[in-house]
Amino acid sequence: MSVRESARYLTEGLRPHVCDGCGTTVLVKKNSPEHTSVQWQSDTSACPRLGPLVSGCTMLRDSIERAVRDGTIEVPADD
Repeated sequence: MSVRESARYLTEGLRPHVCDGCGTTVLVKKNSPEHTSVQWQSDTSACPRLGPLVSGCTMLRDSIERAVRDGTIEVPADD
């Protein structure tokens, strides 16, 4: 895979999502029902629930799951 193809794979399909919990905007891509890619657009300190001992924000995860259920974030169909 070329550098250009790798970059496209990593960024194509990312959609802005505003966390229902704190209002932080991240880019989200669902690769499958089980796999979610999140790219922060700001320092993670923008999230009041993340810290050095916290590996993820449950409020953000729940917010993304709601967006999947309401169709705002799409999960690709299995090929």
